[in-house]
Amino acid sequence: MNPSGPRVFISCGEASGDLYASALVRALRQRAPGLTVTGFGGPRLASEGAELVGTYDGLTVTGLTEALFVLRRSFQMLGRIEAAARAQRPDVFVAIDFPDFNFRLLPRMRSLGIPIVYYISPQLWAWRPRRIETIKKFVDKMLVIFPFEEEIYRKAGVPVEFVGHPLIELAHADQPRDAFLRANGLDPARPVVALLPGSRPNEIRHVLPTLQAAVPKIAAAVPGVQFLIARAPGLDDALFEVERRPGLQPGRSVVVTGAADNVLSAADVVITASGTATVQTALHEKPMVIVYRVSPLTYAIGKRLVGVTTFGMVNLVAGRKIVTELIQDAFTPDAVANEAITLLTSPARMSAMHADLIEMKARLGGVGATSRAADAILAAARR
Repeated sequence: MNPSGPRVFISCGEASGDLYASALVRALRQRAPGLTVTGFGGPRLASEGAELVGTYDGLTVTGLTEALFVLRRSFQMLGRIEAAARAQRPDVFVAIDFPDFNFRLLPRMRSLGIPIVYYISPQLWAWRPRRIETIKKFVDKMLVIFPFEEEIYRKAGVPVEFVGHPLIELAHADQPRDAFLRANGLDPARPVVALLPGSRPNEIRHVLPTLQAAVPKIAAAVPGVQFLIARAPGLDDALFEVERRPGLQPGRSVVVTGAADNVLSAADVVITASGTATVQTALHEKPMVIVYRVSPLTYAIGKRLVGVTTFGMVNLVAGRKIVTELIQDAFTPDAVANEAITLLTSPARMSAMHADLIEMKARLGGVGATSRAADAILAAARR
């Protein structure tokens, strides 16, 4: 390890990876004040003092067919990252999730002799399980955030550590519910539905129009209901222009940027795209409906490869379906509205789901996931 301080190279994609990376850098600096961080990521990672060689803007898509449109830009970025690593020779390379991109970096980093730690596993237990062979070949240490993942890697002979979920210590509102709602022009005495349509542009295009169409149906059945739409940072304004979406009425529907935890804390019911947001919602113990849609071609190809019968991470961790999932053709305005209305008008259903979410939450481990990850990464850098 460099005598002036460890040199760490981090590669992450998407808003969630950027959040985890920024928290990781803070924890690393507490342990190694002379730390130097270079990375590929987003604004949060940059805000922690990382020197970015590139950002994931325009590279984050969902779906097999959608990925083809960013392939050329991805390979250009991979070349830039490899060149930076060759010049700087970091003590450790940390890949955070984002497997379709990061997997292409693994052999490049290995050829440079850089130790590799993979933080936050790709969902190989859900689809494309043979990817574990790539991990076994190139990764020195897997740091997993779900308890069932540890056994998968251990059985495959991959060095692994379950560190817990970093959102446990990160998913906290920084404003009281009533103050937050009033600041956004909403009435704290009225019910609130949060809409989380995803963090990638193509997700928004597939998900938000159906949520928009469900809004008036919910409003007709639940008098006074209000809607908060969580917008991830860095997305095009046009995707969230409420005044151009007739279902999202100004005054009762508010778009809030970069404050998902405040939105979730203020909500009575959440309608969320499948992904990290489902765990974030569970940590706030909020009853939810999980929705998702990709292009028809991607879905037709993907359903042949998927090895699980449930998609929502909340249900996977719970080991049973505790939250309704509306995926692809099942994701309709009527279905969304019916689920949301049932939750809003049935105290027994709300109470039962709340109890299930508390039980599921307990399986994610205690606080300190980021600190444990930082310790493992520094140990790899020393080796």
